[in-house]
Amino acid sequence: MGARRTGRERALQALYQLEMAAGASVNDALESAWTASEEEKREPDAVKFARELVEGVQAHRAEIDRLIESHSHNWRLDRMSRIDRNVLRVGIFELKYRPDIPRKVTINEAVELGKNFGTEESSAFVNGLLDRVAVALNKA
Repeated sequence: MGARRTGRERALQALYQLEMAAGASVNDALESAWTASEEEKREPDAVKFARELVEGVQAHRAEIDRLIESHSHNWRLDRMSRIDRNVLRVGIFELKYRPDIPRKVTINEAVELGKNFGTEESSAFVNGLLDRVAVALNKA
């Protein structure tokens, strides 16, 4: 598995934990995500990317959440599953703040996260919503 995919998975796990445990720190959540993984070695690029994603999502969370709510049809943010909500947050952070990552890569990786960690419906939900946000952000 590539460093960025691993980083996205650990970032998703850390964001989920931050949402579940009020008062948890980014450092603690990331450490917990890495400890829970079955990987013996932490690739430095994956660790760095996971931290960038978690810190970026946390720094821009209010804006990211507004984008999710304004582009979701008949779904309030608090009614979405925690996994879907955090997959979307990572994807929107990448779309808006990481111009070095192509739109197609961001959306495909988010769909894979939805498939691996969410429900049967997660991948389609994530794909549709991220595509609408990407269009709104003029990401070709």
